[in-house]
Amino acid sequence: MNKLLLVDGHCLLFQMFYGMPARIIGKNGMPIQGTLGFVGAMRKILALVQPTHVAVIFDGETHNPRTDLDADYKANREDFSLVAHEDNPFLQLPDIYRALDYMGIAHTETTDCETDDVLAAYAKAYGGECEVIICSQDSDFFQLISEYVSVLRYRGEKSVKCDVAYMQEKFGIRPDQYAFFKSLTGDGSDNIKGIPGIGPKTAAALAHQFGTPESLLQNADLIKQPKLRESVRQNADRLALNLKLITLDGCAAIPFLPEQMLFRGQSFTTNEVLQGIGIK
Repeated sequence: MNKLLLVDGHCLLFQMFYGMPARIIGKNGMPIQGTLGFVGAMRKILALVQPTHVAVIFDGETHNPRTDLDADYKANREDFSLVAHEDNPFLQLPDIYRALDYMGIAHTETTDCETDDVLAAYAKAYGGECEVIICSQDSDFFQLISEYVSVLRYRGEKSVKCDVAYMQEKFGIRPDQYAFFKSLTGDGSDNIKGIPGIGPKTAAALAHQFGTPESLLQNADLIKQPKLRESVRQNADRLALNLKLITLDGCAAIPFLPEQMLFRGQSFTTNEVLQGIGIK
């Protein structure tokens, strides 16, 4: 492989579904704006990255092992079984899967973990052999950034490629310190509580000073601010739990071999894809 593009499928679906200016109805009378936006975004991402291999991974409707560690994990997410049909982005997934098939792009749903875990496994397995680009808005992937791995935050012409230099400029830390950093600040989108009194600037300073969470906890007496020192000591268990929730160890099974992700660079317009799968 020369360049592997990994796409966080649900992230892109939500970005496109809620980013479209209006609901769009297909010829079968069903909403298709999420599918239309997804296909259009995929075409632009492919043109931007020019990958030799591609895979799109979606979260399956399976038990999330992280909820065994913390019942509050992602408990703030909306229950889409309670919303109106036309307001449920997941109901457009079958059309998106057919569109990906039409475009010749490998895709699958997770069965025993999260999409993050599968993409991390690919990054760890192939990051030294080829360039790996992870397309997602999820900052958890920042911990995987290296000389060979980058994160693409797709926003059309304002897309940003996040690499080692980006991490230093944005946070003042190394990518391998990001899980430590985020374990201190918490993550509101995943309903992970941070350590009281610690925001991004303080977290970056602690990561820079101590390097690892183990060093922080062992040397908490070196923290000059009394309230901060006490907060770290009192929330050692919370920090340890956060690390387990946030760290991507790359141990998940990978669903596709390189030859199954080969992208032959087929060129389709968005209308051709939607017409090809019979929804426009």
